[in-house]
Amino acid sequence: MGRNTITWSRTLSFPTNLSTGGSEERGFYRQKSAVQETRSIVCNCPACEMIEYGSINCWKRRHNVNQKCANTSQNTSRTSCNGSLSSERSLISSYVYCIHHKEGCDWADELRCLKGHLMTCKYDATPCTAHCGAKISRFMMADHLKFTCPRRRVVCEHCHGDFSGEQYENHVGTCSLEPIYCDNKCGQKVPRRVLGHHKTVECSKRLLPCRFCGKEFVADTLQAHHGKCCRFPITCPQGCETTDLVREDMDSHLKESCPALTVNCSFKEAGCRFKGPRYAVEKHEEDSMRQHLGLMCSFAVRQQQQLTTLRSQISRMNLNYSGTLVWKISDYSTRLAEAKLKEGFELISPPFYTSQYGYKLQASVFLNGNGSGENSHLSVYIKILPGEYDALLKWPFAHTVSFTLHDQTSNPEAACNIVESFIPDPTWENFQRPSREPDALGFGFPRFVSHEMLKKRHFIKDDILFLRVKVDANKVVAV
Repeated sequence: MGRNTITWSRTLSFPTNLSTGGSEERGFYRQKSAVQETRSIVCNCPACEMIEYGSINCWKRRHNVNQKCANTSQNTSRTSCNGSLSSERSLISSYVYCIHHKEGCDWADELRCLKGHLMTCKYDATPCTAHCGAKISRFMMADHLKFTCPRRRVVCEHCHGDFSGEQYENHVGTCSLEPIYCDNKCGQKVPRRVLGHHKTVECSKRLLPCRFCGKEFVADTLQAHHGKCCRFPITCPQGCETTDLVREDMDSHLKESCPALTVNCSFKEAGCRFKGPRYAVEKHEEDSMRQHLGLMCSFAVRQQQQLTTLRSQISRMNLNYSGTLVWKISDYSTRLAEAKLKEGFELISPPFYTSQYGYKLQASVFLNGNGSGENSHLSVYIKILPGEYDALLKWPFAHTVSFTLHDQTSNPEAACNIVESFIPDPTWENFQRPSREPDALGFGFPRFVSHEMLKKRHFIKDDILFLRVKVDANKVVAV
């Protein structure tokens, strides 16, 4: 591409490490000096002062100037033109860089060689050889023609269609044969034209309804769902001929209606060991009614024994092993009235023990008195009952027994309890080891407290009285 000297000088770059002193002999100039020299040349030609290097042009035309130059040529001397010629030679001999040195070109030589260099400089822009109108540097031309030129010819790698560059840009992203990833993220690439069919029919991540329960599942999990679908049809594991059986109804079918299921006789708990198909069991139960009745009677006896054992264990858990009984007698007025009507009306306390493996005792009360205290006093007694560990105990019974009737006054410090105690006589039959439930009263106090005394203090409060019976191994008698 052609450029005149003026155009080159406007885009030149000069080496900055050159100085004016001593360099003129070798034809080198600093950029600043060269520019100043050029301006001085222009100023020396009044006819073309608006044009750079005007005096040189005038010199080349051998001063064949226009009318304007002729009118002012009186002030122009031949020596100035000779000076201009010398300045141009010095300028052309200047050592310069390529106008594309900032782009990466490292060429540097005299100014006169610049035009020839630009004819081959790979950074210099030239018109596109495909005539698209763009100017591209030589070293980018191949890439331009291959990738960006709108007039290049491109063959689609998918459909093999031939397109211009501009047409190919519009074709990319719409080619029907271009493989693209499925939108369902199944991982497969399919041609664009069959993507809809793939997503509907082939894709492993498409949603499909279960044809048994109607719920939707991803296609590749549908088979696993069938393994636990509640409405999935299955066959009876017993091999019966029942049809239309679904998984959620299997348990009820086996328990209630499967004719082939092997079941036990209904009287299994009673001892019947018959086992067979449901229809056989029904026939067995009809034919064995007498046998089953006998089994049920034996079963009832065993259950009764078990209940007795359980009651004994429960009562044993609730037994008192402290040797002290606090007996709460409620509904005193009602029971006293009943005692006055019934001769020998006696209240019996729960049994208690002196220790876990000790003597078994029981207290009794006559609210209307007994013996010498009948109709006037409250009588108390204690008797020894047969115990589980009597064979290990010392006989006769020799522990001190005390009875205490509590005064229920609101001020505990002012309470006045009634206490009576005794030490058993070892010669008495009542304190020997009992062989059976004793019929006798035991030993106690028929005149423990009078009915009049019961009314004077707070021994009865809210129709309740409290009697404490204490058995102590120490022979200490309360006074």
